[in-house]
Amino acid sequence: MSDLKWLSRTELLIGKEKLMKLQKAHVLVVGMGGVGSFAAEFICRSGVGEMTIVDGDVVDPSNRNRQLPALSTTHGLPKADIMAGRLLAINPDLKLTVIKEFITPERAVQILSTPYDYVVDAIDSITPKITFIKTAYDLKVRIISSMGAGAKLDPTKLQVVDISKTYNCPFAQYVRKRLKELGVKKGIKTVFSPEEPIKESLMLTDGSNFKKSAYGTISYLPATFGSVCASVVIRDIIEG
Repeated sequence: MSDLKWLSRTELLIGKEKLMKLQKAHVLVVGMGGVGSFAAEFICRSGVGEMTIVDGDVVDPSNRNRQLPALSTTHGLPKADIMAGRLLAINPDLKLTVIKEFITPERAVQILSTPYDYVVDAIDSITPKITFIKTAYDLKVRIISSMGAGAKLDPTKLQVVDISKTYNCPFAQYVRKRLKELGVKKGIKTVFSPEEPIKESLMLTDGSNFKKSAYGTISYLPATFGSVCASVVIRDIIEG
């Protein structure tokens, strides 16, 4: 095994045995936007030995207020490539698979056919997200799913609950409804905020990539969602 001195502070906190659990784990993160990019980085920095990241999008100027790969110098570049370089710069020994594709319902099934120790759903388009969650549920894959980080301001309100316990989140409400139609009423661990959404921040989009609308966002809120997602993954792996 390679030099793990860079993880000495992590080992000091959780011990060698739990650190080895992280080293042996394979985590999938889908979506390298405001939530997923931060989740992926924190998971990498924890010492997880193998990761797969998925994203088919490129950096848009509007991403710079909240997404880790988005800089004034990276407009038009694939988010997955930027994040891959970043993760490997953190841990050159990371076993990394990069899938530069948008998640379609069909690809969700194919990607989840690989066994993972944990999956982070940071997909912000409803139809692919529903298929992805339902597939993970059917395959009994451990998953943490991020609900809506838009239209909110207070990071101290975030909670980790079963999807059936979410409220005050229009995104979660729609996800719940669609999953219920597929026979899934509970059993999905989620990160959500019960803060009242700022409804005036809603805008309609062109409907591309299964996305018809979006809410305004602030710099730190999606990152906090990503941090909480990463913490669930890491804590569940080391305690499992």
